Amino acid sequence: MAYTANFSLEGKIALVTGASYGIGYAIAKGMARAGAKIVFNDIKEEFVERGLASYKADGIDATGYVCDVTDEDAVNAMVAKIEEEIGVIDILVNNAGIIKRIPMIDMKASEFRAVIDVDLNAPFIVSKAVIPSMIKKGAGKIINICSMMSEFGRETVSAYASAKGGLKMLTRNIASEYGKYNIQCNGIGPGYIATPQTAPLREPQADGSKHPFDSFITDTKTPAGRWGDPEDLAGPAVFLASGASDFVNGQILYVDGGIQAYFGKQP
Repeated sequence: MAYTANFSLEGKIALVTGASYGIGYAIAKGMARAGAKIVFNDIKEEFVERGLASYKADGIDATGYVCDVTDEDAVNAMVAKIEEEIGVIDILVNNAGIIKRIPMIDMKASEFRAVIDVDLNAPFIVSKAVIPSMIKKGAGKIINICSMMSEFGRETVSAYASAKGGLKMLTRNIASEYGKYNIQCNGIGPGYIATPQTAPLREPQADGSKHPFDSFITDTKTPAGRWGDPEDLAGPAVFLASGASDFVNGQILYVDGGIQAYFGKQP
Protein backbone atom coordinates (compact mmCIF):
# COMPACT_ATOMS: atom_id res chain seq x y z
CA MET A 1 0.00 0.00 0.00
CA ALA A 2 1.31 3.45 -0.89
CA TYR A 3 2.25 5.57 2.12
CA THR A 4 -0.09 8.31 0.88
CA ALA A 5 -2.98 6.02 1.85
CA ASN A 6 -2.27 7.06 5.46
CA PHE A 7 -3.70 10.46 4.53
CA SER A 8 -6.88 9.08 3.00
CA LEU A 9 -10.23 9.88 4.62
CA GLU A 10 -12.09 7.39 2.45
CA GLY A 11 -15.19 6.09 4.22
CA LYS A 12 -14.98 8.64 7.05
CA ILE A 13 -17.80 10.96 8.10
CA ALA A 14 -16.68 14.48 8.98
CA LEU A 15 -18.81 17.07 10.78
CA VAL A 16 -17.48 20.59 10.28
CA THR A 17 -19.38 23.21 12.25
CA GLY A 18 -20.17 26.56 10.65
CA ALA A 19 -18.85 25.34 7.31
CA SER A 20 -21.09 27.23 4.90
CA TYR A 21 -18.18 29.44 3.82
CA GLY A 22 -14.71 30.64 4.81
CA ILE A 23 -12.23 28.52 6.76
CA GLY A 24 -14.75 25.81 7.60
CA TYR A 25 -15.79 25.45 3.98
CA ALA A 26 -12.18 25.22 2.78
CA ILE A 27 -11.39 22.56 5.39
CA ALA A 28 -14.51 20.57 4.52
CA LYS A 29 -13.69 20.78 0.82
CA GLY A 30 -10.18 19.50 1.47
CA MET A 31 -11.53 16.60 3.52
CA ALA A 32 -14.03 15.77 0.79
CA ARG A 33 -11.20 15.66 -1.76
CA ALA A 34 -9.45 13.20 0.59
CA GLY A 35 -12.53 10.95 0.53
CA ALA A 36 -14.61 12.04 3.53
CA LYS A 37 -18.39 12.37 3.58
CA ILE A 38 -19.09 15.95 4.64
CA VAL A 39 -21.74 17.01 7.12
CA PHE A 40 -21.97 20.62 8.25
CA ASN A 41 -24.24 22.97 10.13
CA ASP A 42 -24.99 26.64 10.36
CA ILE A 43 -27.24 28.73 12.54
CA LYS A 44 -29.69 29.80 9.80
CA GLU A 45 -31.43 27.96 6.98
CA GLU A 46 -30.25 30.56 4.45
CA PHE A 47 -26.61 29.92 5.39
CA VAL A 48 -27.06 26.17 5.08
CA GLU A 49 -28.71 26.56 1.67
CA ARG A 50 -25.90 28.83 0.51
CA GLY A 51 -23.36 26.27 1.71
CA LEU A 52 -25.13 23.40 -0.02
CA ALA A 53 -25.13 25.34 -3.28
CA SER A 54 -21.38 25.96 -2.97
CA TYR A 55 -20.62 22.31 -2.24
CA LYS A 56 -22.74 21.22 -5.17
CA ALA A 57 -20.94 23.66 -7.46
CA ASP A 58 -17.65 22.11 -6.34
CA GLY A 59 -18.93 18.61 -6.99
CA ILE A 60 -19.22 17.68 -3.32
CA ASP A 61 -22.17 15.72 -1.94
CA ALA A 62 -22.57 17.39 1.48
CA THR A 63 -25.41 17.29 3.99
CA GLY A 64 -26.33 20.41 5.94
CA TYR A 65 -28.25 20.94 9.17
CA VAL A 66 -29.60 24.05 10.85
CA CYS A 67 -28.27 24.05 14.40
CA ASP A 68 -27.13 26.56 17.01
CA VAL A 69 -23.96 24.98 18.41
CA THR A 70 -24.38 26.85 21.71
CA ASP A 71 -27.67 25.00 22.34
CA GLU A 72 -26.83 21.65 23.94
CA ASP A 73 -30.23 20.07 23.27
CA ALA A 74 -30.14 21.14 19.63
CA VAL A 75 -26.60 19.78 19.21
CA ASN A 76 -27.51 16.44 20.78
CA ALA A 77 -30.51 16.19 18.45
CA MET A 78 -28.39 17.04 15.41
CA VAL A 79 -25.72 14.47 16.26
CA ALA A 80 -28.39 11.81 16.82
CA LYS A 81 -29.93 12.68 13.44
CA ILE A 82 -26.55 12.51 11.70
CA GLU A 83 -25.88 9.10 13.23
CA GLU A 84 -29.30 7.89 12.10
CA GLU A 85 -29.18 9.35 8.58
CA ILE A 86 -25.47 9.27 7.71
CA GLY A 87 -23.57 7.27 10.31
CA VAL A 88 -21.28 7.72 13.30
CA ILE A 89 -19.10 10.83 13.11
CA ASP A 90 -15.43 9.91 12.68
CA ILE A 91 -14.08 13.45 12.46
CA LEU A 92 -15.29 16.61 14.19
CA VAL A 93 -13.98 20.04 13.29
CA ASN A 94 -15.10 22.70 15.77
CA ASN A 95 -14.89 25.63 13.39
CA ALA A 96 -17.90 27.86 14.17
CA GLY A 97 -16.76 31.09 15.77
CA ILE A 98 -17.30 34.82 16.14
CA ILE A 99 -15.23 37.84 17.07
CA LYS A 100 -16.15 41.22 18.50
CA ARG A 101 -13.44 43.86 18.14
CA ILE A 102 -14.25 46.12 21.08
CA PRO A 103 -11.84 47.71 23.59
CA MET A 104 -12.15 45.79 26.86
CA ILE A 105 -13.42 48.70 28.95
CA ASP A 106 -16.10 49.42 26.33
CA MET A 107 -17.24 45.80 26.03
CA LYS A 108 -20.38 44.75 27.84
CA ALA A 109 -20.24 41.54 29.87
CA SER A 110 -23.03 40.19 27.65
CA GLU A 111 -20.85 40.76 24.56
CA PHE A 112 -17.93 39.01 26.25
CA ARG A 113 -20.16 36.06 27.15
CA ALA A 114 -21.50 35.84 23.59
CA VAL A 115 -17.98 35.29 22.21
CA ILE A 116 -17.10 32.78 24.93
CA ASP A 117 -20.35 30.92 24.24
CA VAL A 118 -19.67 30.40 20.54
CA ASP A 119 -15.88 30.08 20.58
CA LEU A 120 -15.40 27.96 23.72
CA ASN A 121 -18.66 26.59 25.11
CA ALA A 122 -19.83 25.33 21.71
CA PRO A 123 -16.72 23.20 21.04
CA PHE A 124 -17.23 21.68 24.51
CA ILE A 125 -20.89 20.96 23.74
CA VAL A 126 -20.31 19.44 20.28
CA SER A 127 -17.27 17.43 21.38
CA LYS A 128 -19.22 16.04 24.33
CA ALA A 129 -21.99 15.00 21.94
CA VAL A 130 -19.73 13.02 19.56
CA ILE A 131 -17.23 11.46 21.98
CA PRO A 132 -19.49 8.64 23.31
CA SER A 133 -19.93 7.14 19.84
CA MET A 134 -16.22 7.58 19.12
CA ILE A 135 -15.47 5.65 22.31
CA LYS A 136 -17.79 2.83 21.19
CA LYS A 137 -16.15 2.79 17.76
CA GLY A 138 -12.67 2.82 19.27
CA ALA A 139 -11.46 5.77 17.20
CA GLY A 140 -12.10 9.44 16.55
CA LYS A 141 -10.53 12.71 15.50
CA ILE A 142 -11.44 16.11 16.92
CA ILE A 143 -9.91 19.27 15.48
CA ASN A 144 -10.51 22.58 17.23
CA ILE A 145 -9.96 25.76 15.26
CA CYS A 146 -7.88 27.76 17.68
CA SER A 147 -6.01 30.95 16.81
CA MET A 148 -2.75 32.80 17.25
CA MET A 149 -4.79 34.53 19.95
CA SER A 150 -4.54 31.20 21.79
CA GLU A 151 -1.00 32.45 22.52
CA PHE A 152 -0.97 36.21 22.02
CA GLY A 153 -2.95 39.19 23.21
CA ARG A 154 -3.89 42.16 21.06
CA GLU A 155 -5.97 45.30 21.40
CA THR A 156 -9.77 44.95 21.15
CA VAL A 157 -9.93 41.13 21.23
CA SER A 158 -10.07 40.33 24.96
CA ALA A 159 -13.07 38.02 24.61
CA TYR A 160 -11.77 36.25 21.50
CA ALA A 161 -8.30 35.71 22.98
CA SER A 162 -9.80 34.45 26.22
CA ALA A 163 -12.00 31.98 24.35
CA LYS A 164 -9.24 30.74 22.06
CA GLY A 165 -6.81 30.38 24.94
CA GLY A 166 -9.45 28.30 26.70
CA LEU A 167 -10.01 26.26 23.53
CA LYS A 168 -6.31 25.41 23.45
CA MET A 169 -6.59 23.99 26.95
CA LEU A 170 -9.86 22.20 26.17
CA THR A 171 -7.99 20.56 23.27
CA ARG A 172 -5.27 19.33 25.61
CA ASN A 173 -7.78 18.12 28.16
CA ILE A 174 -9.81 16.11 25.64
CA ALA A 175 -6.56 14.51 24.47
CA SER A 176 -5.60 13.72 28.06
CA GLU A 177 -8.99 12.33 29.04
CA TYR A 178 -9.91 10.33 25.94
CA GLY A 179 -6.61 9.43 24.29
CA LYS A 180 -6.89 5.95 25.83
CA TYR A 181 -9.90 5.34 23.57
CA ASN A 182 -7.85 6.08 20.42
CA ILE A 183 -9.36 9.56 20.14
CA GLN A 184 -7.00 12.28 19.00
CA CYS A 185 -7.88 15.91 19.70
CA ASN A 186 -5.66 18.58 18.18
CA GLY A 187 -6.03 22.20 17.21
CA ILE A 188 -5.20 24.34 14.22
CA GLY A 189 -4.15 27.90 14.93
CA PRO A 190 -4.67 29.96 11.78
CA GLY A 191 -2.63 33.08 11.22
CA TYR A 192 -4.25 36.01 9.49
CA ILE A 193 -6.49 34.46 6.85
CA ALA A 194 -8.33 36.38 4.15
CA THR A 195 -11.95 35.69 5.11
CA PRO A 196 -15.09 37.82 5.51
CA GLN A 197 -14.30 37.95 9.24
CA THR A 198 -10.97 39.71 8.59
CA ALA A 199 -12.21 41.82 5.66
CA PRO A 200 -12.41 45.03 7.78
CA LEU A 201 -8.67 44.73 8.44
CA ARG A 202 -7.91 44.64 4.71
CA GLU A 203 -10.17 47.43 3.46
CA PRO A 204 -8.30 50.19 1.60
CA GLN A 205 -8.24 53.64 3.17
CA ALA A 206 -10.22 56.56 1.77
CA ASP A 207 -7.13 57.73 -0.13
CA GLY A 208 -6.67 54.29 -1.71
CA SER A 209 -3.72 53.29 0.45
CA LYS A 210 -3.53 49.95 2.27
CA HIS A 211 -5.16 49.59 5.65
CA PRO A 212 -2.39 50.08 8.27
CA PHE A 213 -3.08 46.63 9.74
CA ASP A 214 -2.93 45.07 6.28
CA SER A 215 0.52 46.62 5.82
CA PHE A 216 1.58 45.48 9.29
CA ILE A 217 0.69 41.87 8.50
CA THR A 218 2.08 41.64 4.97
CA ASP A 219 5.10 43.96 5.18
CA THR A 220 6.28 43.68 8.78
CA LYS A 221 4.98 40.67 10.67
CA THR A 222 4.59 37.68 8.34
CA PRO A 223 7.68 36.05 6.79
CA ALA A 224 5.47 34.70 4.00
CA GLY A 225 4.62 38.32 3.13
CA ARG A 226 0.92 37.67 2.58
CA TRP A 227 -2.39 36.86 4.20
CA GLY A 228 -3.25 33.19 4.27
CA ASP A 229 -5.92 31.70 2.05
CA PRO A 230 -8.58 29.48 3.62
CA GLU A 231 -7.26 26.67 1.42
CA ASP A 232 -3.92 26.88 3.27
CA LEU A 233 -5.68 25.19 6.19
CA ALA A 234 -7.05 22.22 4.24
CA GLY A 235 -3.83 20.19 4.14
CA PRO A 236 -3.09 20.51 7.88
CA ALA A 237 -6.72 19.59 8.63
CA VAL A 238 -6.58 16.49 6.44
CA PHE A 239 -3.36 15.44 8.19
CA LEU A 240 -4.90 15.82 11.65
CA ALA A 241 -8.03 13.96 10.52
CA SER A 242 -6.13 11.05 8.96
CA GLY A 243 -4.29 7.97 10.14
CA ALA A 244 -1.03 9.80 9.54
CA SER A 245 -1.58 11.67 12.84
CA ASP A 246 -2.65 8.72 15.02
CA PHE A 247 0.12 9.41 17.56
CA VAL A 248 -0.32 13.18 17.52
CA ASN A 249 -2.53 14.32 20.38
CA GLY A 250 -3.14 17.52 22.31
CA GLN A 251 -1.11 19.66 19.92
CA ILE A 252 -1.85 23.01 18.29
CA LEU A 253 -0.57 23.28 14.72
CA TYR A 254 -0.08 26.94 13.89
CA VAL A 255 -0.62 27.74 10.22
CA ASP A 256 0.49 31.36 10.24
CA GLY A 257 3.06 31.94 7.51
CA GLY A 258 5.79 32.01 10.15
CA ILE A 259 4.43 34.77 12.40
CA GLN A 260 5.12 32.98 15.68
CA ALA A 261 8.69 32.21 14.63
CA TYR A 262 9.44 35.83 13.74
CA PHE A 263 10.20 38.81 15.95
CA GLY A 264 9.26 41.21 13.16
CA LYS A 265 11.01 43.38 10.60
CA GLN A 266 13.21 46.12 11.94
CA PRO A 267 11.76 49.59 11.20
